[in-house]
Amino acid sequence: MTWTQEYVPLGNLALSALAASIPIIVIFYLLAIRRSPGQVAGISALVAAFLVAVLVYKMPFSTTLMAALMGIAYGIFPIFWIVITAIFIYNMTVETGRFEVIKNSIATITDDRRLQALLIAFSFGAFLEGAAGFGTPVAISAGMLVGLGFNPLYAAGLCLIANTAPVAFGGIGIPIIVAGQVTGIDTMKISQMVGRQLPFISVFIPIWLVVLMAGWKATMEVLPACLIAGVSFAVLQFFSSNYLGPELPDIISSLASILALTIFLKNWKPASIWRFPGEQGNKSVAASLPTYSTGELFTAWGPFIILTVMVILWGLKPVKALIEAPTLSLYVPGLHNVVTQVAPIVKAPVTMAAAYKINWLSAAGTALFIASIISAMILGVGPGQFFSILGKTFKQLTKPLITIPAVLGLAYIMNYSGMSSTLGLFLAGTGSFFPFFSAWLGWLGVFLTGSDTSANALFANLQSVTAQQVGVDPVLTVAANSSGGVTGKMISPQSIAVATAATGLVGKEGDLFSFTVMHSLALAVIVGVMTYLQAYVLSWMIP
Repeated sequence: MTWTQEYVPLGNLALSALAASIPIIVIFYLLAIRRSPGQVAGISALVAAFLVAVLVYKMPFSTTLMAALMGIAYGIFPIFWIVITAIFIYNMTVETGRFEVIKNSIATITDDRRLQALLIAFSFGAFLEGAAGFGTPVAISAGMLVGLGFNPLYAAGLCLIANTAPVAFGGIGIPIIVAGQVTGIDTMKISQMVGRQLPFISVFIPIWLVVLMAGWKATMEVLPACLIAGVSFAVLQFFSSNYLGPELPDIISSLASILALTIFLKNWKPASIWRFPGEQGNKSVAASLPTYSTGELFTAWGPFIILTVMVILWGLKPVKALIEAPTLSLYVPGLHNVVTQVAPIVKAPVTMAAAYKINWLSAAGTALFIASIISAMILGVGPGQFFSILGKTFKQLTKPLITIPAVLGLAYIMNYSGMSSTLGLFLAGTGSFFPFFSAWLGWLGVFLTGSDTSANALFANLQSVTAQQVGVDPVLTVAANSSGGVTGKMISPQSIAVATAATGLVGKEGDLFSFTVMHSLALAVIVGVMTYLQAYVLSWMIP
């Protein structure tokens, strides 16, 4: 038995789009107005989507249930599998005290507040985004800056803005991987397209940061360092996203930026040491920190070096062909070849496949888990402590374990029911201007969910459908969902909450929101204009 999608179930496209947007309105209201926890908003929106699919779109109850369960399953594996293993490695470095070595090794490089912001907020924050993501970079890097003596509001705000550059490839490329799964578009193409948008922003984010904290004149004093940090990051971000895939751009780019900036600062100093107005004395914080031997530094950074090596290995074609062999593909009963898409979404009726792939060996999370075992040996973590830290990590991620599958379940219901297609058809009314608005759709998604991954789960298929309606390559608009999304991260309620908690600013969320909101809007405009130009003037940039 099959069921055919109906894209205008209420007889009017605007009313049907309003009905389809109910789950989005629910999640917006709960997150932006009620400030509800992510898991509460995710589950509520999932329930809303279920009801709209069954009651408005007349999707069979059992088919709707199986779509939700398939999305939930993908949220757990491979998505949450990546999250848990990445943060597990990070947690091991913290538990063993090696993270202090990493933190101090960066802090000893310079006393200048401008340069410390570049190293920690931009370069090291991007590294944490690539290795763990999920709020870790802002929490850790903002805490580090406060520890070094930064004004808490500036520490939090700078880290939120700096996090713009790496978010699309955060957590070992999870946002791009999800966009590929939701849309069916080749993940590598999405990675390449995002890698042809974000590097332009990555180049000037360091300059943007320093201007914000110190003004133009003080920025010109450290312009060479800003360019070193931004250009080294952008070049490697382009290369890795276009030739290696979505998993490693943040890791490789941030390490390149850290290394290039460190070497540069060993041989170059600004004309004067800049500090915030009102800072007492000129005590050298960096000078009071311990120094480390090469062996100590290697041990501390070892887990992240191993992580990088493992992900590179897992991406090599010969290795990939070998580890893909044991993959299991299970057709989802009650959903596989049950739903039929029709015009105008497709030229001819097409039944939608529903195969859940269990690539237990080739999954990026498996590479990270193997890296965690090797890292445990390097760090001297025994079996007891290993499983103790793993248990703590699971406990730490209890709420995300609910939120991520809930949002994926919501996305799958919206896709299989035709709700995303209805919204896409409605947005197609913007016609040739849609590429500009596609970036804003990503911005809205990340603002609502606090996650580029969740925003892609929600809107990536909508972006694809709408692009086809207006005659634009869907690879561009799906990529713009990620690229535009990163600009909404700094004002997301979840990001604001993490940043205030890390810097002792709880209760002053409104101040931090005001600090970042104009920067968020300005960057979203830039990404929107860039996407519009790539659609019609620079279309040769689309892979």
